[in-house]
Amino acid sequence: MSSVLYDAQGPRAKRRNIVFTAVFVVALGALLWWVFGTLKDKGQLEWALWEPFFSGTEAWSTYIWPGLENTLKAAALAVVIALPLGAVLGIARLSDHVWVRVPASVVVEFFRSIPVLVLMIFGLALFAEYTNVSSDDRPLYAVVTGLVLYNASVLAEIVRAGILALPKGQSEAAMAIGLRKGQVMRAILLPQAVTTMLPAIVSQLVVILKDTALGGAVLTFPELLASANTMSGYYGANVIASFTVVAVIYIALNFALTTFASWLERRLRRAKKSTGAVLKADDAGMPGTSATGTGGTV
Repeated sequence: MSSVLYDAQGPRAKRRNIVFTAVFVVALGALLWWVFGTLKDKGQLEWALWEPFFSGTEAWSTYIWPGLENTLKAAALAVVIALPLGAVLGIARLSDHVWVRVPASVVVEFFRSIPVLVLMIFGLALFAEYTNVSSDDRPLYAVVTGLVLYNASVLAEIVRAGILALPKGQSEAAMAIGLRKGQVMRAILLPQAVTTMLPAIVSQLVVILKDTALGGAVLTFPELLASANTMSGYYGANVIASFTVVAVIYIALNFALTTFASWLERRLRRAKKSTGAVLKADDAGMPGTSATGTGGTV
C-alpha cells in the first residue's frame, strides 16, 4: 500500500532494512561493551566512586541540591523575563509603524547574532562597573542578563514566524467584521499561533536551562555543572560518576519540561475545537456595539 509521503517497501527493501537494523544493533552493542570495559579497566565503576550518591545525603545536600537550586533560579528568572519580552518584540516586528518595527528588528537581529556567553561576560562587567550589585550576586545577574537578551530575541522570531504562518484569511475576516488590529492580534491570531509555536518555545526553554552551565564554566556561577566539578574533586576524582549523575538530572528536567509541553499542546488543541456555538457581536467586542461604547458608529 502506498502513502502520500512515500511508496510502500517491497520485499527486497524490507530485507535490506532488516539487515541494516541488525548491523546497527550489533555495532551499538559492541560500542557499549567497549565503553563498559574501558571504564571498568580504568576503575571508574568501582563502588567507592558511586557510593556517595546512593548511601547518605551529603553529596546531594552539599553539592547537587544547591547547584540545582541555582540552575532552576537562573532559568526561571530568564524564562519569566524573556517570554513576555520576546512576545512584545515579535509583535512589534509585525507593526505597520516604521518607528516601532525598525527599532524592534534592530534589537532582535543584534542580540540574536551575539553568542550568549559574550552577553554574560558583558553583563558581568556591566554590573561590576556601573552598579552596586555585590560580587556574590553578580554571576547570577550576568547569567540571567545574557540568557534574557539572547533568548528573548530568538523567541521574538518564533512569535513572528508563528503569527505569519497563519492563513491571511484569519486577519482579513476579522477586519471585515470590524475588529481593530489590536483585537485581531489579541483575540484571533495569538490564540491560534500559541499552539503552533509551543514546540519551538519549549525547545528554547530547554536551551535556557542548559545554557545556565555557561555561567558556571566562565563566571564562577555555582550552578549544577559547576557543583559537580567541585564534588568530583572532593570525592576522590570520581569525575565519571559525578557528571553521569548530573547528566541524568538534566535529562530528567528536560524530559519533564517537554512532557508538560506536549500535554499542554494537546489540551490547547482540544480546547480550540469548535463547540458549534455562535458568538454575538457583543461577545466579539466589535465596534459599533455596546462592548465598545461607540453607539453604532464605525
